[in-house]
Amino acid sequence: MLLLDTDHLVEYQKGTSAQSRRMKDRLDRIDEPFGTTIITVEEIMRGWMAAVHRVRDPRGQIRAYANLRRLFGFFATWRVLDWNEPAVDQFESLKRASTKVGTMDLKIASIALASSATLLTRNTKDFAGVPGLRIDDWLS
Repeated sequence: MLLLDTDHLVEYQKGTSAQSRRMKDRLDRIDEPFGTTIITVEEIMRGWMAAVHRVRDPRGQIRAYANLRRLFGFFATWRVLDWNEPAVDQFESLKRASTKVGTMDLKIASIALASSATLLTRNTKDFAGVPGLRIDDWLS
């Protein structure tokens, strides 16, 4: 299984750059399942929620809420892996080992490890410090 980190998923959603089109084409051609994590959903949702709250004019919020609504439609069509007991076990093990990765990235890595998935990310430098995690960057 392939899991798209936040940076890859945002590019997938935009679909406008040559890199994102190549990634979409590649995902379309593989037989391997792909998806993302609930942590990535949270990160993207926080961004859109912040966008809603930055707009003070109620009429101006119409577009921000429409974008938030589209986000729900997008994720309804995706496989989203949960933050569950096996992921928490991985997370706690990595924390005990003093793995130097931010909390949200460590949660994403933990879900990938618990699911035996390869993480697609541009953030290879940080994720490379997670023992046993398979990573790849399809946007470079």
